[in-house]
Amino acid sequence: MRSFANPGQSPDFCIDSFSTLVPIKRFFGNISFVVLLNLLVKPGWVVVENLVQDRLGHATFGLITALSALTLVVAALSDLGLTPYSVQRVAAQPGFMADTFPTLLPLRGALNFVALAAMLAVGWLLGYRDSELLLLLAVGAALLLAQYGQFLRGTLQAHQKFNTDAVLSVVEKFLLLGAVLVLLPVGLTLPRYVGARLGAAVFTTVLLYGLMTRLFGRIKYRWKAPVARTALRASLPFALMTLLYGVNERIDMVMLERLASPTEAGYYAGAYRWVDAVMMYAWTVLPLFFAKFASVPRDAAAQRELLRFGQRVVTLPLLFIVAFIFFRGEVVFWQFSHSSPAELARMTLCLKILFVNVLIHAFFAIYSTLLTSTTHERAVSWLVALSITLNIGLNLVFLPKFGAVAASVDTLICAVAVSVGYLVLVARRTGVGVPGRLLARLLLAFGLLCGAWYGLQYGLYLSWWLEAGIMAVVFGLIVLGTGLVRRSEITQLLPGKGN
Repeated sequence: MRSFANPGQSPDFCIDSFSTLVPIKRFFGNISFVVLLNLLVKPGWVVVENLVQDRLGHATFGLITALSALTLVVAALSDLGLTPYSVQRVAAQPGFMADTFPTLLPLRGALNFVALAAMLAVGWLLGYRDSELLLLLAVGAALLLAQYGQFLRGTLQAHQKFNTDAVLSVVEKFLLLGAVLVLLPVGLTLPRYVGARLGAAVFTTVLLYGLMTRLFGRIKYRWKAPVARTALRASLPFALMTLLYGVNERIDMVMLERLASPTEAGYYAGAYRWVDAVMMYAWTVLPLFFAKFASVPRDAAAQRELLRFGQRVVTLPLLFIVAFIFFRGEVVFWQFSHSSPAELARMTLCLKILFVNVLIHAFFAIYSTLLTSTTHERAVSWLVALSITLNIGLNLVFLPKFGAVAASVDTLICAVAVSVGYLVLVARRTGVGVPGRLLARLLLAFGLLCGAWYGLQYGLYLSWWLEAGIMAVVFGLIVLGTGLVRRSEITQLLPGKGN
């Protein structure tokens, strides 16, 4: 058993040692609950969105996705880093909420209107006109409301109310899923689909505000300019980082629709949807670790244990999903009955390239979370800025000729560059260090999984679900055999055991 006071006795993470700092069973239960809720909603939404794209067509859906990507980029203006800043400060200083939120809430609301105006201006400069601008207005309003809801949910994360936050994180998708299912039989059109998105966002935001008032009391708005200036200055690194991440993640879609065609953007959207669905696991779990890292800002030993625990929690499930896509990726497009074999083949190729990107994030996304939660936001922002420059340069050269495939490759190249930077920053600027042996074992497990899957397919023609089931069992054995998860740890997490 290793304690935080003496982290050098063993290179391996152990749940017993981690329990001296936090109730690991409870935190692991929070993570499991969040993931379960997203598993109940997200797959259904992906299936329905496939149907929407199939009904509306690749070109129309490509336009919607490009406009959504544009709103995500510009929407950073609506937050200016206030959400991660408030989560970090409230987690470390609970009294911060009572002192600052009477000013932050109206400030955050006013920024929504500024961002919406900026969104329309940028859309006009990019060549969108008339009905396209109206569509951008509706899509942008829905997204800005969703972002405001995330700001409100940040108070729950900071107070470690992860289960409540988990339920609220899926409300909007659940409502939209139901609305689209109702619209499909009666006739799904572009205006109805966009209207459903806006209605779900409005309802969810009102619900979140009411719940926050109930949990923490009614907050009377009090505008204090010094408080606003202090918050904006302190949150500026987060704002820059959020803007850069938004550009880095979404610029491909906008440039693809503008430089190639809406149809190419539709192909890319069909593949990237599955990336979003799978990475939702990481983006759901990582904020929990952000709050945990932020709660122990000066304890490198505690952060080291959190990192080793989080590395396995984030990486292991994604390794199996990536392998499935590598070997059986074509099955996820079964709903596209109106697409030609050539179109399906192009989307499948984009999908497999993009899932190499998922593999990179599976290994290294948590290092970004560690850095941004421990006052290294500026360094991360510079790193992402360099990635954006590289991405835009590659896109300008290759997108007009190679379309969606080029966008997929460009995204992968940039993910590799950023991830190398994360490792360098963690090694040089923190006392946590990079768990090299753990990363090597994770890579070994993935190699063994792919080798076993290739061997299973050799000469056999099993159904995809039977093949996946067999490989799930094999992967479980690989995880145990490589020591990534110990039987004692599994036993400790069972009801009535451990903490």
